[in-house]
Amino acid sequence: MKTKKVKKPLTIDQKINRRNFISFTAFTVLAAGAYGGWRWLYKSPNEIAGITGGARKPLRRALNKTELVFRKFFSNNHLVKTYPKEMAAKRVRVNSDIGIEANKKFDPAAWKLEVKKQSGETLNITLQEIMALPKTEIVFDFKCVEGWDQISHWAGVKFSDFIDHFKLNDQTQLAYVGMETPDKRYYVGLDMPSAMHPQTLLAYEVNDKLLPLQHGAPLRLIIPVKYGIKNLKRIGTITFSNQRPRDYWAEEGYDYYSGL
Repeated sequence: MKTKKVKKPLTIDQKINRRNFISFTAFTVLAAGAYGGWRWLYKSPNEIAGITGGARKPLRRALNKTELVFRKFFSNNHLVKTYPKEMAAKRVRVNSDIGIEANKKFDPAAWKLEVKKQSGETLNITLQEIMALPKTEIVFDFKCVEGWDQISHWAGVKFSDFIDHFKLNDQTQLAYVGMETPDKRYYVGLDMPSAMHPQTLLAYEVNDKLLPLQHGAPLRLIIPVKYGIKNLKRIGTITFSNQRPRDYWAEEGYDYYSGL
């Protein structure tokens, strides 16, 4: 009769070596998979440039699918966290001047906002008319796609109040809002639900003072439910449509929706 051979228990060194081998093997497999995925994406064809551009086709499809998920759960009850005024930065970061480079030549006193309705009718609205509407303030954590964020204090008129006052409610039945700087060099496209969100402002103040030129005087967009790339400085024109308006950074490969 054969006796069953009893296995010797592993020594501590053997256990450590075994765990190291398993960890190294798992890491190697994951790294190889990640590298293979990166190579596949890198070799994938670019999307056809249009309203969006600069991204590989699979990445753009993934971004568009992500947008559908965001849209499904988005509502006016989705509010960003707000803070007391004393927590706001005293010096608000200036991150880009695309569309507002010609600060010395720009005269805020001569500015008027052009609102182009889909019918072709155009409204020309002054800053004084906008400032006559109820003022709303917000202190929130402004987030940039580059990875930085800053609590800042802004004030202006709710975009939804602006729409009501100037009798533009019929335009909100359309899917998108487009905004551009006066020089047309910077532009964003916004889905209508985000534009009409209760925290979206046409802002003319920062830290209780009128906007300085570098922050988009005399009027800029503050849309807390989006990353900073959608918060257009110095609004020149507003349009409405059922097609995606052009968007500066979406043309460079970024996510069109850019929601938080």
